[in-house]
Amino acid sequence: MTAIRVLLVDDDPLVRAGLSFMMGGADDIEIVGEAADGGEVEALVDRTRPHVVLMDIRMPTVDGLTATESLRRREDAPQVVVLTTFHADEQVLRALRAGAAGFVLKDTPPAEIVAAVRRVAAGDPVLSPTVTRQLMAHAVGTAADTRRARARARVAGLNDREREVAVAVGRGLANADIATELYMSVATVKTHVSRILAKLGLNNRVQIALLAHDAGLLEEPGDR
Repeated sequence: MTAIRVLLVDDDPLVRAGLSFMMGGADDIEIVGEAADGGEVEALVDRTRPHVVLMDIRMPTVDGLTATESLRRREDAPQVVVLTTFHADEQVLRALRAGAAGFVLKDTPPAEIVAAVRRVAAGDPVLSPTVTRQLMAHAVGTAADTRRARARARVAGLNDREREVAVAVGRGLANADIATELYMSVATVKTHVSRILAKLGLNNRVQIALLAHDAGLLEEPGDR
C-alpha cells in the first residue's frame, strides 16, 4: 500500500510538531516535509510531491489562502486541507472557492484529522453541509447578490440530471447515496460529476457544493 504523503504548513512549530506526532503513528501516512510560511510551499511541493497539504490559513508573510490559490493552479496540484481556529471565516470560504478540499479546526481530535487526510487523499471532500451553510451565511449583502446571479448563470449550462447531481453533491451525499436517490449507477454518478466539473471549470466536489449554495439550489421554497 502506498503511503499518503503529507506536507505540513503552519508558522507555529508546536502545531507542526503536534500534527507530525499525531499522524506519525498512522501506518498509511508519511510526513514528507514542513513549512513555516506559505511562501515556502511551492518549492517544497516540487521537492516532496505530497498527496495532501495541511495548510494553516493565517501566516505572517504569505498566508494559506494565497498559497492555496497558487497550488491549485498547478496541473499536478496536491489536495489542500485548510487548518483554522474558526468554523465560519471568510478566508476559509475563499480557500474553499480556490480549490481546497475542506478544512479542519486545529482543536479537532487527532483521529479525525487523520481520517480527514485519508478522505481527501481518496478524493472525498472534508466539509459537512451544516458547516457549508455556516460559511455561506457570512456571504451576505450586495456581493452575495452578485455572486448568486453569476452562479445561476453558470449552472444554467447544466442539464436537468446534472443539476440534480449538483444539488445532491451540495447536500453532502456520497456517490453511492446519490445513485440510490436518483436511481442510477455509481459509475453514472461519477460521469455526471466529471461532466459538471468540466462544464463549470471546477476542480472538486467542494466547489460544486459552494456553487450550488451560491445559486440557491439548496434552498427550501420558503427560503426564497
